[in-house]
Amino acid sequence: MNYIRYFLYGALVVVCLMLWNAWQQDRQAIIRTKTVAAVSQSAIPTQTQLPTTKSIKKTPISKKIIKVKTDVLDVEIDTLGGNIVKASLPKYPIELKSKDEFLLLNYNPKTLYTSQSGLLNLGQKQHKPLRYRVARNNYVLGKDQKQLAVTLNATNPQGIKITKTYTFEPGKYNVLVNLKATNNTRKVWNGSYYAQFIRTDTPSSKKGTFRMRSFFGVAISSKDSPYQKNYFKKLSEKPIDQTIKGGWLAMVQHYFIGAWIPDKNFVYHYYSNVNDDGTYTAGLVGPAVAINPGTSVDFNANFYAGPKITKSLNALSPFLAKTVDYGFLWFIAIVLFKVMKLFYDILGNWGWAIIAVTILIKLIFYKLSSSSYRSMAAMRKLQPKLARLKEQYAGNKQAYSKAMMELYRKEKVNPLGGCLPILIQIPVFFALYWVLLESVELRQAPFIFWIHDLSVKDPYYVLPILMGISMYVQQKLSPMSPDPTQAKMMMFLPLVMTVFFLQFPAGLVLYWLVNNVVSVLQQWYIMRKYESGGFKHHSEKKKKKPWWMILPGR
Repeated sequence: MNYIRYFLYGALVVVCLMLWNAWQQDRQAIIRTKTVAAVSQSAIPTQTQLPTTKSIKKTPISKKIIKVKTDVLDVEIDTLGGNIVKASLPKYPIELKSKDEFLLLNYNPKTLYTSQSGLLNLGQKQHKPLRYRVARNNYVLGKDQKQLAVTLNATNPQGIKITKTYTFEPGKYNVLVNLKATNNTRKVWNGSYYAQFIRTDTPSSKKGTFRMRSFFGVAISSKDSPYQKNYFKKLSEKPIDQTIKGGWLAMVQHYFIGAWIPDKNFVYHYYSNVNDDGTYTAGLVGPAVAINPGTSVDFNANFYAGPKITKSLNALSPFLAKTVDYGFLWFIAIVLFKVMKLFYDILGNWGWAIIAVTILIKLIFYKLSSSSYRSMAAMRKLQPKLARLKEQYAGNKQAYSKAMMELYRKEKVNPLGGCLPILIQIPVFFALYWVLLESVELRQAPFIFWIHDLSVKDPYYVLPILMGISMYVQQKLSPMSPDPTQAKMMMFLPLVMTVFFLQFPAGLVLYWLVNNVVSVLQQWYIMRKYESGGFKHHSEKKKKKPWWMILPGR
């Protein structure tokens, strides 16, 4: 049987899906253009009034840092600007068995990644950070505390009192940020709320298998275009310039994100710019607000710095969970992950969860696979006849092909019947690859023995070798091509695939190995039963009577 043809069919399916995905992206781009044109910008500050990043290109000059610690966050707040400039995650070590926490936000000039928020004075040519005052330098969220509020106070040059409050809660990576502006002067003050990220273009992970890498860049969301990806390298050519009601903005990287989620009831201008030194800024600014003398106005937003956990992100804002980017096969990957999570909750191990999902998939497609393996068994039984035909028509390929197809028709055998299991595996394979690549829950997830991290390759290559052996056994059970050259190529394929799988994540190889083992057992059972006459040919089966034929009196 010509398996090369089947792999080409599978590749064709993948290409079609990729083309469909590209069409969807183009369609979303058109929608975004129409959305921007349709929203009024009269109440939004102009481009010249947007905040600058000159004040934070370097590490804080004052060195006046406020430290805040919860069970899931270690953050540092700079009193110059009152911004979170550093955030590490105690629950996520930087490497397996390391005591060092994963550092998400930092103010190292080489790997700069910080946040900013505040109020713009619309009459001021250049935005300058305020010097905030705070009650103490260290805050710790106690085990019995339901929340921790860190309050900073400042007064801007126009006499407006600014109170910035960060509210932390146990087990949560999002922080409620409240800015209260109180006008104790005799003049009306006009200003806008803004929030932004500043970082250098420092990719967080190397390219994986197939040169695939988790998206690294800026994402924004609107009602008509829920997940818009903007790669850093393209922002200099095409900066973000959109007006959106509500929405969110996120700095997305492998496994983790930083995000600003503003008040959903207001319209914001989303923007980006690139400095000469390669520092990228992406943020949002709200409409101009007039604060009359003797009054105050509150501005609220959610700030998130943590792992891309779907449940947590869904609770914060619509479509924020799309930053868990499973690629063009997301609709399969999401289902796979949810089922895997269900098995993980029962079994307590992601490796066993992968095995359970693999077996479940095989059970779902059991009848389909059985039909395919019966076709393969029939093809195997025809091998002697095909060999005789090849000898008979050795010098006439056209006549041989015609005689071969006539033999298939006479014996009622479908030569393509055995390719269906392979076609089913291809999209599942790629979807599971993205689940392993993108799901932070599987980051550093152990299995058994030497497999300490399912998201990286097997350090001793045991799983790929076992996978190659299982593939070789599967080849021996399958009918060989009458063409000796193709037959040799197919027998050489397990070795090629073993080498190919050496760099795959251990979890993905585990899936393929278990899938092969179950397939071999099913194929061996069906072929043995077929050859012993346990299966009747479909032409010999009696057709069932329609239900109305078995009614009384029929």
